[in-house]
Amino acid sequence: MRRLDALKVYYGIEFFEDIGRHAAFTVMAVYLVQDVGLNPLELVLIGTVGEISYFLLEVPTGAIADSYSRRASVILGLAVGGTSMIVIGLTQDYRVLLFGSVLWGLGSALQSGAYEAWITDEHGLDGITGVFLRGAQFAYSGAIVGAILGVAVATQDLAAALFFGGAVTIATGVVCIFVMPERGFQRRPAAERLSAARELKRNAVAGAGLIRGHHILLLIVGITFFFGAASEGLDRLWEAHLIRDVGLPELWGLDPVVWFGVFNVVGLAAGVVITSLLVPRFAFAGNAQLAAALLVVTAILSAGMIVFGLATGFAVAAGAYLVARLARRINEPLYAAWLNRNIEDSSVRATVNSLVGQSDAVGEIVGGPAIGVVGTLSGMRAALVASGLLLTPALALYGRALRHGGREPELEEAEAPA
Repeated sequence: MRRLDALKVYYGIEFFEDIGRHAAFTVMAVYLVQDVGLNPLELVLIGTVGEISYFLLEVPTGAIADSYSRRASVILGLAVGGTSMIVIGLTQDYRVLLFGSVLWGLGSALQSGAYEAWITDEHGLDGITGVFLRGAQFAYSGAIVGAILGVAVATQDLAAALFFGGAVTIATGVVCIFVMPERGFQRRPAAERLSAARELKRNAVAGAGLIRGHHILLLIVGITFFFGAASEGLDRLWEAHLIRDVGLPELWGLDPVVWFGVFNVVGLAAGVVITSLLVPRFAFAGNAQLAAALLVVTAILSAGMIVFGLATGFAVAAGAYLVARLARRINEPLYAAWLNRNIEDSSVRATVNSLVGQSDAVGEIVGGPAIGVVGTLSGMRAALVASGLLLTPALALYGRALRHGGREPELEEAEAPA
């Protein structure tokens, strides 16, 4: 089979991976709450175990992608990620659920860094923000399809939706074996290669050195940490909060899983519309414009999470959740563009992305259990409000970046280590 154009493959992965991801994750929390009966702390710990796995494997997998093949890392990540969904749906044994979460961490680590580095080098930095935003549109469209299919399957069997999502994700990886190109990345010449262990160490050290030498990358690492710490509360507790604290309306006898499917579809449809408006505005945006947009989006996200946690009525809670979720989705492509525009050494791009991703994992590992304890002791409302407040330091860091035009100019001349 002939290798396709990189952009077509990238948009295809965004579409089909999100079909699988949202078919599974639209119903996963309902499965864990209703069928398995997990409490708030157990729900958060499922995510924390996955984040620990992700944290431990993030830099090694990023270094592998920079040393050998970003394409292979992405394909393997799709296969492992799909397998994790199937494992979680196989049983209600908590130990198996934790193992499935470990597999999720491995799959995410294999893709993280390698995926963004692959498309950035295949396309080039010029206009990369537009690529990430258009990719988000394909992802939202795929997610809408996945959410609808996942809910349709889940009304018959919740676990079957996880199997379906895992199968689609694995199939996406298999197709990529035959159609995914890798022309922008070149391995070092054979004469310059070290042993496998030393090659990985060299790339990991070079990536860490690049971050230390550029304050803007250090700021990005800090922002990512607080995003990670804040994210677990919303990701793990929103369904349980609506079911147990707010209550779902008795409308047409809809099953809770259908309600959550409706939330996802509405939020994703709004994401398609808004990103289509952002593409012409931000396709060639500079660092200052991206930093300003990210500051606004983060403030909206923080406010949405706090209002969602405090809401007692369904309409307010649903509206606040959709605003927060939409802000999260808009943040992702803008943030990826801002990060990759500030990585000047392409040879360690995947490693730097992985190091930044590791900061997110540390935030989730630290913040997740703390939010889970708050939720268990003081209720899910308190946990969600605390999650929103955890974004306050990120706002301050965005403000600092914005004061320097999004780049910390006093260190622009710092050079990456050889």
